[in-house]
Amino acid sequence: MQSEPVGVQVADPQVSGQRLGTVTVTYRPNFTLLQRQLQALPVDAIKVIVDNSSDPEVGRGLLTMCQVIPGLRVLYNETNRGLAAALDQGVRELASLASRPTHVLLLDQDSEPLDRAIPTLLDALDQLERQGTRPGAVGPQLLDPDTGLMHGFHRMTRWRWRRSFPPPSEAPLPIANLNGSGTLMRIQTYLEQGGLDTSLFIDHVDTEWSFRLLATGHTLWGVPSAVFRHAMGERGLRIWLLGWRVWPARSPARHRYLFRNSLWLMRRGYVPLVWKFWCAVKILVTLASYGLFSRQRLIHVREMLAGVMDALRHPNARTLD
Repeated sequence: MQSEPVGVQVADPQVSGQRLGTVTVTYRPNFTLLQRQLQALPVDAIKVIVDNSSDPEVGRGLLTMCQVIPGLRVLYNETNRGLAAALDQGVRELASLASRPTHVLLLDQDSEPLDRAIPTLLDALDQLERQGTRPGAVGPQLLDPDTGLMHGFHRMTRWRWRRSFPPPSEAPLPIANLNGSGTLMRIQTYLEQGGLDTSLFIDHVDTEWSFRLLATGHTLWGVPSAVFRHAMGERGLRIWLLGWRVWPARSPARHRYLFRNSLWLMRRGYVPLVWKFWCAVKILVTLASYGLFSRQRLIHVREMLAGVMDALRHPNARTLD
């Protein structure tokens, strides 16, 4: 049974006149990376960390951070509620403030904004709104720390799902999917859409959110001049596939969620057919590659098949209203 989170506010966030709130979800974080992230955030932003039942030592470390990082709040969960639920919890904490920020930036615990990435995202969203494009969210380019390669932006045609690697000088471009970490949007947009699908727990949370925004008439934009350092999965692997690409290495448990959630999304009418096709290809390639080449092949395959069985036994029927 899930318990109510405990909120701790050590430093006065001075919310008056502030525009940006950030939400970071932690689970046994690397404190060096987490501190770099928090120090890269705007000083006057209201920062919320939602910890998903890490050990007491992590709790003490987060409490220490509250004493040195302006505007930091920490919410502790007694159980691991998953990435989607914890992000939702953090956004609603920001929305409950008397002088709530207008925008929210979603973050994983190991993501690090570089240079002027956050002001660049805010400026891009403002400009797109003035142009009348009805942007639902904007996101940065993601730089993989293990390989030094960019992850690229997802773009979609009627029959093709592909990655685009624009130069930093290029203007914001319309895209089909945003990675969750680094997503910037108006809090009002988040609330109007009903928040993230918490049943997904982790993996494809951002995919589902992106397609729901697109299905309700919003647009998604990648901002090449804003760069975040961010790792996918446990670590990034450098592979050759008509050019060097980043392949995320995942744990067996993550593969269970990935396969279950992929099948769940394939059942939803607002998810584009082209994504469903390429997702099916990708999970088959993932099954074959881990089944043939991983040292833990039997464990990986077992968890992947368990994810398939989860999806068949418990079909997720969330649809648009």
